[in-house]
Amino acid sequence: MMYDTIIIGGGPGGVAAGIYAARKHLRTLFITKEWGGQSNVSEDIQNWIGTPSLSGAELAKRFKEHLESYKGEWLNVREGLWVSSIKKNTDGTFEVVTDKDTFTTKTVLIAAGSSRRKLDVPGAEKFENKGLTYCASCDGLLFSGLDVAVVGGGNAGMESAAQLLAYCKSVTLITRGPLRADAVTIERIKTNTHFHVVENAIIKEVKGDNFVTSLTYQPKDGSTPVDLAVRGVFVEIGLVPNTDFVKDLVKRDTYNRIIVDPRTQRTSVDGIWAAGDCTDSLFHQNNIAAGDAVKALEDLYLHIKLH
Repeated sequence: MMYDTIIIGGGPGGVAAGIYAARKHLRTLFITKEWGGQSNVSEDIQNWIGTPSLSGAELAKRFKEHLESYKGEWLNVREGLWVSSIKKNTDGTFEVVTDKDTFTTKTVLIAAGSSRRKLDVPGAEKFENKGLTYCASCDGLLFSGLDVAVVGGGNAGMESAAQLLAYCKSVTLITRGPLRADAVTIERIKTNTHFHVVENAIIKEVKGDNFVTSLTYQPKDGSTPVDLAVRGVFVEIGLVPNTDFVKDLVKRDTYNRIIVDPRTQRTSVDGIWAAGDCTDSLFHQNNIAAGDAVKALEDLYLHIKLH
């Protein structure tokens, strides 16, 4: 079967594009491994337009319900598939290869998002899932009553710290530079007496026996390294774009983000668009991903109708 478009990604960008594609009666295949995108791990999202507060899990549920309400003649949803590669055919169509099937389409819209950047210091790999974790909302309750550290000073790091303060004995946030989180997020937790901030410091090592017992950080002012006793380390140091499956097809920047035209979201390959965290867009937020994906879909629609 030849699709008009295949949309890849179950976050705000992919879902927004999928809804618009179905409403425009484009024969669409929607592929996602999971729903919700990066916000899936957040306990309290306060900036999704139209909703003052909801959890990442609830947002993911709403994404799925909204998109699947359009399933039928124009929209086919395939959940749980990994896209391994995309190949362009000589006639200008594309083969989208997944871990289970291969699909043919006239166009592709990539909204594959990003995954969490790993902490690359001695002990980090050894103690992953043994006190070191990348998901506070997933694993935080396991550390109730214990001293923990959060690595990363952006919104994700501060939100993780806020979650952990609900049940941990203390939370120390360590960041390479100054805090970069939104002022409202900082204000919300900075007065908590169980919360501590270490700015301008570099993590040097994660230590322990069977599980984490401490981490070592080096202040940038050159003072003596500090060994901080903690039983948990929660890492929030940024994202890695999920773009390896098109590394030999579209142009990417030095961070492996797909380069797009900001007016249309077109990539370097005619017939492929991209939106959201997997692109070189200047800002990455849920609302921006959704808007950019709709922009891409509108341009994609015109492309199909004019060809």
